[in-house]
Amino acid sequence: MKLAFLPAFIQSYFIALGVLFGGALIGGLGAFLTGEQPLTAMYRFAGDLKIWAVVAAIGGTFDTFYSVERGLFLGETRDIIKQFLLILSAMGGAQTGVTIVNWLTQEHISP
Repeated sequence: MKLAFLPAFIQSYFIALGVLFGGALIGGLGAFLTGEQPLTAMYRFAGDLKIWAVVAAIGGTFDTFYSVERGLFLGETRDIIKQFLLILSAMGGAQTGVTIVNWLTQEHISP
């Protein structure tokens, strides 16, 4: 089922935010259960999960590459712009997740 562009744009942002924030939070819980420092682990996981949050948000399939290929070789520049904006939205969601984790953990502040 193909979504209209605006709902897909919004969903892309929030999927990336949810994947990153949820992954860091659950990873921090796992670190706590294994005796590690949970806030440090959350900070580290947030940086590691950033690219995977973007991949999950854009679908993780080859549809994105197919759309870009159509745009480049068949002259459908609208598809390239849409895919670029969807990726940009996902990157924004992932960056928002990293920022929230940084605010919560305060690991980036040196004494």
